Amino acid sequence: MRILLVGEYSRLHNSLKEGLSRLGHEVIIMGNRDNFKNYPVDIYVNHSFHHKILKKFRVGFYKLTSIDLGSLEIYLKASLKLRKLDHFDIVQLINESSLVIKAPYEKRFIKQLLKKSKKLFLLSTGSDYINIKYMLEEKFRYSILTPYLNDSSLEKAYRFDLQYLNSQFKALHEFIYEHCNGVIATDFDYHLPLVGHPRYLGLIPNPINIEKLDYIPFHTGEKIKIFHGVNKNSMLKKGNRFFEEALKIIEEKYKDKVEITTTYNIPYKEYLNHYENCHIFLDQVYAYDQGYNALEAMAKGKIVFTGAEKEWLEHYNLKEDSVAINALPDAEKIADKLDWLIQHQETMLQISKNARQFIEREHNFLNCAKQYLNTWSSN
Repeated sequence: MRILLVGEYSRLHNSLKEGLSRLGHEVIIMGNRDNFKNYPVDIYVNHSFHHKILKKFRVGFYKLTSIDLGSLEIYLKASLKLRKLDHFDIVQLINESSLVIKAPYEKRFIKQLLKKSKKLFLLSTGSDYINIKYMLEEKFRYSILTPYLNDSSLEKAYRFDLQYLNSQFKALHEFIYEHCNGVIATDFDYHLPLVGHPRYLGLIPNPINIEKLDYIPFHTGEKIKIFHGVNKNSMLKKGNRFFEEALKIIEEKYKDKVEITTTYNIPYKEYLNHYENCHIFLDQVYAYDQGYNALEAMAKGKIVFTGAEKEWLEHYNLKEDSVAINALPDAEKIADKLDWLIQHQETMLQISKNARQFIEREHNFLNCAKQYLNTWSSN
């Protein structure tokens, strides 16, 4: 089959492409590399307004005309490149805003995709109309919107997420759901809001290319190395402040026994190198399931503090703290878990092994690719 994957936020589509290609399919990824993360794509589409002066011009022009030149440029580039491509059997959008442009341009581009493909599928990964609405209704015990729900003055920091509820994005959401063959969730944070929806096709775990991620054996008796990688654009939503507060507690108590590394906004490849030799990996707090960075770290045998809530444990039939550590929005509880691990390195060794085995069993990129193929073929 010929398959077009539109958008790349986390390496999900790259790993899926690697699995599908291994199974004999032709796959193309179109996207913008997600800014500083710089994920690989086959067809790169982005705007030219990155310089400070050009940014100001773009903003000023938008205020005068309501036309976003960046969105318009990306739409035109994507449309032009799409015209040069042959027909596809499958097109999959990584999100309701897969090109990360204004909703009317997304809608116009999707209309062109529908003419170029037999089937169109949507992933629920990242913010979209349904999961943001679910969060605002406080149906999760906690979520990325928790800081905003506790303090409405943070609205500006949540503009990107809240935009999915405006009239234009709601219309885009309705258009996609009307014309796509179905919606696939990538983890429990996206699965739970979709349960019972007639367009929902089910959960397919994030594919991880375990062949590119070597397991790094854990050795007891070493100084415990803790890695905390921060994306400044999402640190509020991921609850990084709880990790920062917990690390202060641990550093004060175990100054000679731990080595803490914190990074900010570094490219994906550099990010991988920074946490290569760590033992404990601090990912995110406001989640029920693991995101892509957490899963790749688990594949390497890191003890990951991330989303590992009871719904996830029950689904995979796991015991608490056996594969990953559920990071709650409470700095003292996180510090207590870190303390427990530092004092029980044999437990860390077992979690490290369990994490790798879990990724091999549930997130193997070839098995996940087969699940996508089965879902696409039957819908």
